[in-house]
Amino acid sequence: MSFLTLLPLAIVMIAGPQLLSAIFLATSEDWRRNSALFVFGATLSITLIVTVAYLLGNSVSGGGESSHTGLQIIVLLLLLSAMVSVYLGREEAEPPKWMGKLQSANPRFSFKLGFLLLGVFPTDILTSAAVGSYLSSNDLPWRDSIGFILLTVLLLALPSIAVLALGKRAEAFLPKVRDWMNANSWIVNEAVILLFILLTLNNLLG
Repeated sequence: MSFLTLLPLAIVMIAGPQLLSAIFLATSEDWRRNSALFVFGATLSITLIVTVAYLLGNSVSGGGESSHTGLQIIVLLLLLSAMVSVYLGREEAEPPKWMGKLQSANPRFSFKLGFLLLGVFPTDILTSAAVGSYLSSNDLPWRDSIGFILLTVLLLALPSIAVLALGKRAEAFLPKVRDWMNANSWIVNEAVILLFILLTLNNLLG
C-alpha cells in the first residue's frame, strides 16, 4: 500500500487548536520568526513520535505473524481512540483562552507551543503513533512517513504563507478559515479517521 494512504491523516493533525494557533501567530507582532519556530517545533515532535512508534512497532512485529497481527490491532485501537477524542472535542466551538496571548507571543514560546501542541495534544499523539505503527505493521520503510510529516508541516505553515503572499487581505481571510474550522473540522477528521480504520481492517482481515 502506498504511503499516499497516510497523507489524509495530516488534516487530522492540524484541524483544531493547531491551525488556530498558526493563524494567531501569523498575525502576531513578530510573525515571521514566531511562525517559523512554531512549525519547526511541530516538525520535531511529529517526527519524534512517528519514529518512536515505528521503532517500537518493528520490535513487536519481529515476533512473527501473531505479533504482526497484534501490531495492526494496536493501530486500530489508536485510530479508534483518536476518533473518540475528536468526537468529544466537537463542542469546543471557541478557541482556548490562552490563544488570546498568541498575538504578543515571542519566538521561544512559539517553538514550545509547536512542539507540545503537535506532540502532546491527544488527537495528534494518537495519529502520529498510528502512522508509525501502521508503517511497521505493513512492513513499509520509515521514509514513507516523510510525506505525512511534510504535508502536516505545510498545512501548519499555510497561514504565514498566506500573510506573506496576500498581506493585509490575508488578515481578513484567515478569521473566516478559523471560524469554518471551529464549526466543521471535527466532521472532516472523523471521516478521514474512519477511512483509515477501514483500510486497517482490510489489512487485518485480508
